[in-house]
Amino acid sequence: MRLSILDQVPTSIGKTAEETAQQTVEFVIQAEQLGYERYWFAEHHGTKGLVSSSPELWMAAAAAKTSRIRVGSGGVLLPQYSAYKVASMFNQLEVMYPNRIDGGLGRSPGGNERIRRALANGKDSEMDRFWDKVDEVAQWTTNRSHAGMTASPLPIANPSLYILGLGERSATVSAEKGLGFVHGFFIQPDRLKEAHEAYRLAARNHRDALTAVFVICGEDDVHAETLAKQQDLWLLQTEKGIDSRIPYELNRELTVREEERIVENRKRMIVGSIETVKLKLERLAEQAQSDQFLLLTNVFDYKEKRQSFERLSTLLSS
Repeated sequence: MRLSILDQVPTSIGKTAEETAQQTVEFVIQAEQLGYERYWFAEHHGTKGLVSSSPELWMAAAAAKTSRIRVGSGGVLLPQYSAYKVASMFNQLEVMYPNRIDGGLGRSPGGNERIRRALANGKDSEMDRFWDKVDEVAQWTTNRSHAGMTASPLPIANPSLYILGLGERSATVSAEKGLGFVHGFFIQPDRLKEAHEAYRLAARNHRDALTAVFVICGEDDVHAETLAKQQDLWLLQTEKGIDSRIPYELNRELTVREEERIVENRKRMIVGSIETVKLKLERLAEQAQSDQFLLLTNVFDYKEKRQSFERLSTLLSS
């Protein structure tokens, strides 16, 4: 089983962004030691608790502190940016850290309309130009020249490009363009099998197809369930736009609707002991016909987060 990490870099209530950043850099080093294949960083804006607005900076910081693990973006919000600038950024990272750069591209607006416009320097939405921009990034990072220009610096090898998507269309187009694909099971779990099947059918050559999923691995199922309740509350608050910091507990009774939402959100997660998680990951791998996973774990205590990934690392050799 090939395991990697996707980090939204969430901070817990009571912690500063600076403390969370320091812990994250330290954990990247540990993740490499544990044998994880990749460490990717998300991009979020305008939040209280998600400390990753510039995945490219995290990639550089993480690569500088490690020597083997691949670093990536999960993903750069391409519709808001210049394709030329994004391609140059990936090329720059590849020159600095050869054969270790994964350029993940996403289609999200990055926040509400005010934030989207601020990111895009006031321009109208280019969401409908996403695939055109993907082509441009691919041209400047793979063929080196596009529209009579190069995106310097020019690395010896090419950074690997991935598309983050939720369904069959994004999977099919990614495959047709010869790009890697990540299914966002942690966002929308319903189309896992269909998306991966579409990718395989359309792929002209073998490329990576990964599944991104929330995972909490405890000492046993009971311990994992205790930790998962913190992630349950975090998702509730984040979805409502209340607070994206991770809470320890909720000092009130849950409403019926909130309890229903927690049950629904659990479909996006794998929770349990090592044995339980292994079984559930194997089931997902069977559905997807791919044993490559990007794992997310958002719990209050950073020590518990690290220990969850330490337990999960035992599956790397199985």
